[in-house]
Amino acid sequence: MTFWTDNRFVVTGGSGFLGSAVVSSMRARGARDIIVPRSASYDLRDHDAVLRLLNDAKPDVIIHMAAVVGGIGANREHPAEFLYDNLMMGTQLLHEAWRAGVRKFVTIGTVCAYPKFTPVPFHEDEIWNGYPEETNAPYGLAKKMLLVQGQAYRQQYGFDSIYLLPTNLYGPGDNFDPRSSHVIPALIRKFIEAKEHGNSEVVAWGTGVATREFLYVDDAAEGIVLAAERYEKSDPVNLGSAFEISIRDLTNMIREMVGFTGEIVWDATKPDGQPRRKLDTSRAEAEFGFKSSTTFEAGLRRTIDWYVGAR
Repeated sequence: MTFWTDNRFVVTGGSGFLGSAVVSSMRARGARDIIVPRSASYDLRDHDAVLRLLNDAKPDVIIHMAAVVGGIGANREHPAEFLYDNLMMGTQLLHEAWRAGVRKFVTIGTVCAYPKFTPVPFHEDEIWNGYPEETNAPYGLAKKMLLVQGQAYRQQYGFDSIYLLPTNLYGPGDNFDPRSSHVIPALIRKFIEAKEHGNSEVVAWGTGVATREFLYVDDAAEGIVLAAERYEKSDPVNLGSAFEISIRDLTNMIREMVGFTGEIVWDATKPDGQPRRKLDTSRAEAEFGFKSSTTFEAGLRRTIDWYVGAR
């Protein structure tokens, strides 16, 4: 446990949805020297800001979670920003972290890096066997380059860089903005508002046949801190729940939990995204002992209850 008490940490994105959960988990393990840079002070797309951050914070370990993220709609509207911003933030920070003598760099990648038609369940060895799903390919490829960079820097310099691939996240504190939210918070908000307004129907994107795997945010945080402490290889590692559900079944489950009695209308003119998404999670369990513990039904109920209270 001296890993947490003896090191100084920078957690980019540490004030966000996942980052807040990671910082809480780190503190529970004894970490006290944690710096969470804010974009107003350190715009990580700017090289000078990256240098200032490293000079000011002098970290031993960096957990890099800062990212420009969003659902299918946001990815389609802003592919250039999703590529450029994520690439610049990550590649400059990793390079300068190595130059500054940082001991360990933990990159949080994305399941969107996988090829569109990856065999199910997705195994880490399949990550290069095809092009990502088109609607989020710029984002997925920008994050994927950090895997290449981390492996190259370990090979040439012995730099301790690891790369984690969390699946779709959900939980209390998620982004419920309809312009940029992912599927679970978007549906929760739609059904709650439709129920309040007495609407007879809710429109859902796509056909509902696509499937997704979801990981509760506190479980994801647990996986990240375990990997930061215990994992010392550059092979990518999936973080998931190994539970797959169709968007149609997910939508019906949320409707029932919210208590909306109207109809669901499927807008097939909107994209489904990747056809299926389910991870092989055996590497995480074998390498650093991570296995998710929150059932999907329990996590979904907590998320709905949190949003109702937060409103």
